[in-house]
Amino acid sequence: MPDLSPTRREFLQNTSLGFGALALSCLLETDRARAATHDRISHELSPRLGHFTSQAKSVIMLFQNGGASQMDLFEPKPELQRRHGEMVSHFRGGPDAKETPEPLMGSKFRFRPRGQSGIEFSELVPHLSRVVDDLCVVRSMYSNDPNHPGATYMMCSCNNRPGRPTMGAWVTYALGSENQNLPGYVLLRPPGVFHSGGAMQMTNGWLPAIYRGTELRSEGDPVLNLRRADTQPPGAQQNSLQLLGQLNQIQRQRFPDESVLDARIKNYELAARMQLTAAAELDLSSETKETQLLYGLDNPETAPYGRQLMLARRLVERGVRFVQVLSPGGHNVWDHHSKLNDNLPAICRRTDLPAAALITDLKRRGLLDQTIVIWTGEFGRLPTAEGKAATGRGHNPNGFTLLLAGGGLKGGYVHGATDEFGYAATEDRVGVPDLMATVLNQLGLDHERLTFNVHATNETLTDAKVTGASVVRDLFG
Repeated sequence: MPDLSPTRREFLQNTSLGFGALALSCLLETDRARAATHDRISHELSPRLGHFTSQAKSVIMLFQNGGASQMDLFEPKPELQRRHGEMVSHFRGGPDAKETPEPLMGSKFRFRPRGQSGIEFSELVPHLSRVVDDLCVVRSMYSNDPNHPGATYMMCSCNNRPGRPTMGAWVTYALGSENQNLPGYVLLRPPGVFHSGGAMQMTNGWLPAIYRGTELRSEGDPVLNLRRADTQPPGAQQNSLQLLGQLNQIQRQRFPDESVLDARIKNYELAARMQLTAAAELDLSSETKETQLLYGLDNPETAPYGRQLMLARRLVERGVRFVQVLSPGGHNVWDHHSKLNDNLPAICRRTDLPAAALITDLKRRGLLDQTIVIWTGEFGRLPTAEGKAATGRGHNPNGFTLLLAGGGLKGGYVHGATDEFGYAATEDRVGVPDLMATVLNQLGLDHERLTFNVHATNETLTDAKVTGASVVRDLFG
């Protein structure tokens, strides 16, 4: 006997007036769209959902250029204190080093338990100490490059070679932006200063150019050259734009796969929208006097960084997806090869209060739960004194401390530790790829599923097959 039972497609077509088949075709089309290349979303910033429900919506990365000293700020080392001055083989060379021994250098600064959690912080960070119960303190970070540029690339893009997309570019590529009148990915830096790594700290790499970071300023006009310097007769600008549109269309037809032109067009369209809205949205003078005092805008020492961090809060409050903030001051301002006992307190006085204010302000506005704050340098410092004067510390990627807050991460929690001297991460080690996998997870993104096809290879941020990156679930609240 022949099989007369209908197929599933026939059943859907012949029942309920065929609405089942209609629904099926819509679902299949959606699946095909998801499986298609990323060209469908490669040139726009509309908000998108992640792979699963997210804890956070945005990231503020406070990048301490130069590498802060973990044993002077966040991780007390009693054994290092006891053996201060003892000559040891240079830690950078490892146990078989034949270099000239250097003296161990204990910290001059006092530590004591802070907050209800009792986490020990240094006297140099009294304001961060007051919000310690909101901080997830990772004392077991490590990286793979002892030089500023490579380590900076690593912390920004998960690779110590320049030219790969940064985490901010990946996040904006995946999730778009919730505000079409502001960039989705912003870099705030001190005027006139770029630290090691330069513009590679905000590069889109081989992602479409629309996902490159945009620089905004916290002093003066937030966006340079946003308004015309001259006046034009009526209709002149519109005629120019029409001609430009025609030329752009010719260029698109000649080079349909080139993303730079489309990105430039989108950026000009964004600039036009920013002309109408940015001045008001980024105007810090509209903040209350109490908020300005909270960020230290009344003090010349804290005001520059305070303005940057207040602007960072305003940006995520208005739907910007990723904000990276560079420290105030000169080149690699945390890079203390000499005079550490003078220079480290100086930079802490400029940054500690504003950083704590950012966390306090986000929390009281109900934004901390949906914003991940990252406080980190590119690496840490060595436990030995450096140079003839023996007053500084050298670079150390083997172990350092990183602070996290918000976004579903544990507050008042310490994760991992370095050895007795503070040289290398030994307990519950967290590599930079693990950190980035964890941040993506809190944004609702699977770091292995977030891909972009480059020359027939599905590239990812963490390159987990090589790095072994995994989500650090112990950090979740």
